[in-house]
Amino acid sequence: MVRAAQLYGALLDALALAACALLALMMLSICADVLLRNLPLLPGQRGLAWSNEVTEYMLYLITVLTAPWLLHQGRHIRVDIVLRALPPRIGWYCEWLTDAIALACCITIAVYGARAAAASYHAGALAIKTLVTPEWWSLAPLPVAFALLAVEVLARMRRLYLGPRVPRDDAVSAS
Repeated sequence: MVRAAQLYGALLDALALAACALLALMMLSICADVLLRNLPLLPGQRGLAWSNEVTEYMLYLITVLTAPWLLHQGRHIRVDIVLRALPPRIGWYCEWLTDAIALACCITIAVYGARAAAASYHAGALAIKTLVTPEWWSLAPLPVAFALLAVEVLARMRRLYLGPRVPRDDAVSAS
């Protein structure tokens, strides 16, 4: 069990590092696009036509790659003003309720996202913009990310069950 937890943590770290690399690439592509639009460095080249589209995909990927890592690290933001005002035991039950809702949402989105990606793959659907790409390429990361989020919510529920009967303190508090 400990080894599986270490591998899972390493996977989430690798996804977060991939998101960091995408952020760096996004910055470079935007800079190159702006530079080429304003300075005629290459004959006949005015900007990078694909830059905006690729940046949109990168923003999406950065979000889905880092979401499970952020939840794992407890670095998400939550508004817990009500939890802090409630008696500790009631706050603990509210944590359970929100985790159960989060788990149901993550599983639902993972299942429907996987179905949408599979349907797109089997239909051979294309996303036609500046670039023409298979549509399932943009759909496939979503179910994977939400499956990982579901695993993380289950881990949070386990920690909540094993811990004291008070609201958790493993996130950045807005209160």
